Amino acid sequence: MSLTEITAKLKSREVSATELADAALSASEAANGALNAFSSFDADKTMAMARASDDRLAKGEGGLIEGAPIAMKDLFAVEGVETAASSNILKGFKPTYESTVSAKLWEAGGVFLGKTSMDEFAMGSSNETSNQGPAVNPWRTGDAKLTPGGSSGGSAAAVAADLCFGATGTDTGGSIRQPAAFTGTVGVKGTYGRCSRWGAVAFASSLDHPGPIAKTVRDAAVLMQAMSGHDPKESTSLPNAVPDFAAAAERAVKGMRIGVPKEYRMDGMPEEIETLWSQGVDMLKDAGCEIVDVSLPHTKYALPTYYIIAPAEASSNLARYDGMRYGNRVEGKDLTDTYEQTRAAGFGKEVQRRILIGTYVLSAGYYDAYYLRALKVRRRILEDFKTAFEQCDALLTPSTPSAAFEIGSRSNDPIAMYLNDIFTVTANIAGIPAMSVPVGLDKDGLPLGLQVITPALDEESMFAVGAALEAQAGFTGKPKKWW
Repeated sequence: MSLTEITAKLKSREVSATELADAALSASEAANGALNAFSSFDADKTMAMARASDDRLAKGEGGLIEGAPIAMKDLFAVEGVETAASSNILKGFKPTYESTVSAKLWEAGGVFLGKTSMDEFAMGSSNETSNQGPAVNPWRTGDAKLTPGGSSGGSAAAVAADLCFGATGTDTGGSIRQPAAFTGTVGVKGTYGRCSRWGAVAFASSLDHPGPIAKTVRDAAVLMQAMSGHDPKESTSLPNAVPDFAAAAERAVKGMRIGVPKEYRMDGMPEEIETLWSQGVDMLKDAGCEIVDVSLPHTKYALPTYYIIAPAEASSNLARYDGMRYGNRVEGKDLTDTYEQTRAAGFGKEVQRRILIGTYVLSAGYYDAYYLRALKVRRRILEDFKTAFEQCDALLTPSTPSAAFEIGSRSNDPIAMYLNDIFTVTANIAGIPAMSVPVGLDKDGLPLGLQVITPALDEESMFAVGAALEAQAGFTGKPKKWW
């Protein structure tokens, strides 16, 4: 069932929150040996929250998602539950506070199901850098184990396998939308600042966007509505009121102008991605939209710009993990040696790689040549979007350059891995809303998604177009259960 379907049954008392939580826990724990989607569970906390939901439902009360089991990416602090960002350096860390995003979900009636596995510190595109090993996509062809994408791969796998009714993710360069495309789910990031980053482990502060992964566009809209809102504790949190995103998903799109950026037609792009994109354009035409060609001329610089800015911010953010105040510590012969030993043992190879890249581009001799230039290009990319949105209401592009690939097939090629973000990073650089909607299957029967991008603070148009695309595509694919 979808989130909206199960919340209706909970409110009508056809099923209780405790029954649902118990079933979700049992299914998740049973599946985790094969899928490795969850990094930890806290059954006592889950059942206590479910009982509290039943009490509210019995009184005719309850929030937007009352009683629904929700999985939390292991970046979000949940009070008393290990929050390690799938890294050895934070293993065993149990925060004494609650992240704003999780607190808002619990206020809306969500029931904590468990923490989901992720790429370490959200650095990766395949969930293979997790300290607990890779999460596995419930979709597969033959015996090959496929990646669910990253960094929010555990969340996407859990939703696709029907283990929960929604999950949180974070999107720094595509880490919600790419896993959603790989798993046949809906992934959304809003305008930068729409969801608070307070209490979420930081990767790149100016690029990080919390958001939901869900089964349908309407489910994603409901979750986004619950997660959003101003947070006085977070300096970049937007003060704007939260619109009714769920209502926007019901809105007609007739007469809307949909832009098709020519720069997203790239050399070497698989023919089936090109075909899917053309089909998506036709679907929106059939829904009454007008299609216009637009240009985003600086798109070709987006990926290198991202891979300068993101590591630079990561090298600064991750300096706090030194074993002095929290997390693991490896004692050395002196203070400097303790720092070195702790960070060498605590951080995985990809995290170390990005810290070193970030430190390099911020160093005195290279700051102007790399980091400062990247900031200038970032501004140009934002201006491209502003110009394009003068001609259209939303953009339609592919979500990913391919379907899910086999685990391990790209782990020794960082550049090939980075290219997974080629269609998604621009929206993060510009800080504008974007979502991936499952639209079809590739020749091997694996899901493919299309991306809807809209201007800042116009998530309503994004949900309207996404819902229209979903309705036209009629995607009902589900992985065959093998786990």
